[in-house]
Amino acid sequence: MTTLAERNGPAAGGRKRVVDLLARAERQELVEAWDKLAEKPAVKPVRGPETGLVMVRGRMAGGGAPFNLGEVTVTRATVRLASGTVGHGQALGTDREKARLSAIFDALWQEPATQQLIEQSLLQPIAARVAEAERRKANETAATRVDFFTMVRGDD
Repeated sequence: MTTLAERNGPAAGGRKRVVDLLARAERQELVEAWDKLAEKPAVKPVRGPETGLVMVRGRMAGGGAPFNLGEVTVTRATVRLASGTVGHGQALGTDREKARLSAIFDALWQEPATQQLIEQSLLQPIAARVAEAERRKANETAATRVDFFTMVRGDD
């Protein structure tokens, strides 16, 4: 099984990776990256930020028939930069500023002039934090693992 960091490491490109990492970002990471930008882009809201509910589906044992598990609150935003580039952001919960900043950084990542800056100053640290959290969780889970075996008696 591959971890998020392995799937979304620096060598793996693509917008799906960017949107995934931005959705996993902490608000403070986004605010700090915004504050560090030398030139703040002109941003026009296209949609939202707006909050709504999304139905979460589950499967028994990972492969059974899907069923509706419940609803989660999600906030989304879409912005357009002065250059015309459109960015989208989503976040679990009701943090409108996080969704707006995610959309801005998505748009900035699409711009060739700022892509490397966003990659190095924001996305790589997020990917490292997520990978560390996954590693820590895997180690905690491995520590509680119990191996069962059956001994065969000679009477049978």
